[in-house]
Amino acid sequence: MAPLIIVNFKTYKEATGENAVKLAKQCELAARKAKGKAKVAVAVQAADIFRVAAAVDTKVVAVFAQHIDANGQGKSTGFVTAESVAVAGASGTLLNHAEHKITDIAKRIETAKAAKLVTLACAANVAEAKAIASLTPFPDFIAVEPPELIGGKVSVSKAKPEVVSDSVAAVKSINGGIKVLCGAGVNSKEDVRKALELGTEGILVASSVVLAKNSESALLELISGV
Repeated sequence: MAPLIIVNFKTYKEATGENAVKLAKQCELAARKAKGKAKVAVAVQAADIFRVAAAVDTKVVAVFAQHIDANGQGKSTGFVTAESVAVAGASGTLLNHAEHKITDIAKRIETAKAAKLVTLACAANVAEAKAIASLTPFPDFIAVEPPELIGGKVSVSKAKPEVVSDSVAAVKSINGGIKVLCGAGVNSKEDVRKALELGTEGILVASSVVLAKNSESALLELISGV
């Protein structure tokens, strides 16, 4: 299966509202030019899911929510439900990102799976990756991202390769069905190539694509490392 590259739009102004649509379309163009070399997904803010999903071909670039709450539908206010993001056009969700840590990961995975969403849970280190892999239900993906490297210029695959390889080994020893990604500081095709050599099945990126002068070219550069 082709590696997965998820572009996290975060809450950057360059990736909000109509800017989110423009950026998603650039990601779609890059995915088309890559001709199946990698699968591409974009993780957008809840308010932008519908407009982004309506503007792109979601078979070419999947749309993920950046987060969901554990609440089901009904008597609650101000929460992001799995059902609402699915209806808006999302096919998956991130969970437990370093910038939005949660404690009830299993409950949210359960809620997401009930809404037929792909689940990606983030882990800061090997120990957290192992803990998440042991959950019932378990996520489809675990992305290991040391928080101190997020947004930096040095990739986790270079700065802490052992965290990547050890996380892959740990997760696979618990549940071989979980796919492992890595993120934090991924800026070049060499970073991607190294991440795959360490056993990952894709990457999670943000600023290197979102804040690039040409996001389409930046994403294509990363995909060329596959």
